[in-house]
Amino acid sequence: MEKLVYRIDINQGNYVEQSAVDKLKFGMTKAQVRYVLGSPMLVENGYPNTWYYIYHHTPGHGESVQKDLIVNFNDQGTLADITGDYPKSDAFYEKIQ
Repeated sequence: MEKLVYRIDINQGNYVEQSAVDKLKFGMTKAQVRYVLGSPMLVENGYPNTWYYIYHHTPGHGESVQKDLIVNFNDQGTLADITGDYPKSDAFYEKIQ
């Protein structure tokens, strides 16, 4: 009987598609990453080289889903690694054109 009550889906954070993650390349600048993914959800004080893209989806009925993408830059401000729920593309370490 509960499913007869309408509940809206709630989306929070940065929705990131795998196709956008596939465009990331080792050595990209912060500006280039921001262009591809948009602004990060979180950049912690004191750790400006780690960006967090967090997406949380709560359907009206059903289980919540959270997906995280953590983007790490080196001290020169270029992309060094990505971790989280999205795999790197096979071309991640290929030279930027």
